[in-house]
Formats: sequence, C-alpha cells, structure tokens
Amino acid sequence: MARYIGSSCRLCRSEGIKMFLKGTRCYTDKCALARRAYSPGQHGKTKSKLSNYGLQLREKQKVKRMYGVLERQFRRYFAIASKSKGVTGEMLLQQLERRLDNVVLRCGFAASLTQARQIVRHGMISVNDKRVNIPSYSVGKEEIITVKNKENIQKLIRANVEMTKDRSVPKWIEADTSNLKAKILRLPERDDIAMPVKEQLIVELYSK
Repeated sequence: MARYIGSSCRLCRSEGIKMFLKGTRCYTDKCALARRAYSPGQHGKTKSKLSNYGLQLREKQKVKRMYGVLERQFRRYFAIASKSKGVTGEMLLQQLERRLDNVVLRCGFAASLTQARQIVRHGMISVNDKRVNIPSYSVGKEEIITVKNKENIQKLIRANVEMTKDRSVPKWIEADTSNLKAKILRLPERDDIAMPVKEQLIVELYSK
C-alpha cells in the first residue's frame, strides 16, 4: 500500500497548522512549525495569492494530511458523504473523524496520528471487547474502546496520556484515561472539529 515517507514536519509547515504528525517533538520547543512558521522551500517566506482552484486544492490536501489518508481513500469517503443525508462537507468530516486511529489520537492514547495507526495495527486496541487492527474502522455510537491488558502496552499508552494531557478530548468521546477506556457518546458534529477546515471548498473541488 502506498504511503507518505517524507518529513512530517514539512506537512505541518505547508499547511500552517500543527497537525501532531511527529509525536513527542510536537509537544516541545523543537516543533518545526514553532521555529519556522512558514512554508518549506526556497520561497517559503514569500506568500503568493492562490486562485480559487488553488484554494480548493490546498484545503483538500490539508484535510487529507490531517487524517492521514491518500487520494483513493479520500474520494471514497467523499462518495459516501455525498450519498448521505445531510450537508456533504459535514458528512465527509464526520466519516474521517470516526476513523479508529483518529479516535485513539483524540483520546490521548497516542502522541501522533502515525503512532495511533501503529497502535491499532499492532492489535493493541479493542472495540466492544473485540480486537480491531484496521485503522480505518469506523466507530459507532455507544461503542467502547479499550487498550490491551498487557503491562508494556499500558505503560506506553499511559506515557502518551501524560504527554497529551493538555489537549482536550472532543465532546462526542468520553475518555477514561485512568482505566484506558473510551466510549463513543454520539456521532461527531461539525462543531466538534477544532481544526480550521473549510469543507465547502472541497465539495466545490469535487463538484467540478
């Protein structure tokens, strides 16, 4: 399967927002965005005006990087969203928010999205007492997420919880960090997404 193998810090600098892709470095003064808050490259400090298409494309790239999905996956999520009842852009974000690797990150069980994906893939997470090792698994209402009861795994997760304690957990998730459990209270809504996203630009891009 294709995957991005370049610098994670370059992605955050390109989008101008901290997406917590690097792990422990994102929580320190060594964060590349904190030290160099401009786009990477020779002309990074020079801001050029984008066309409407450029703005739409930039927004799509930002959301793809936020959730760690590639183009084919992203198009599939958009197709599902466009067929769902409700506003297409909001349904798209809801589909992405419900990914299991994203939920693990939002709960504070992982320091970065990459680590959250590894935690899921290595079978450290269970949903309703059933092991799930698929990062794209879509969580549903009332489902319970638990961490594998193994000392070295729980030690890792607790260290991540301590590191991410200053990050707020979305209201649609009830995280019990003491017992390393989480419950999905409801499906995510648009107001639950704190990252600056203009989803309508993505809808306009795919509607051409």
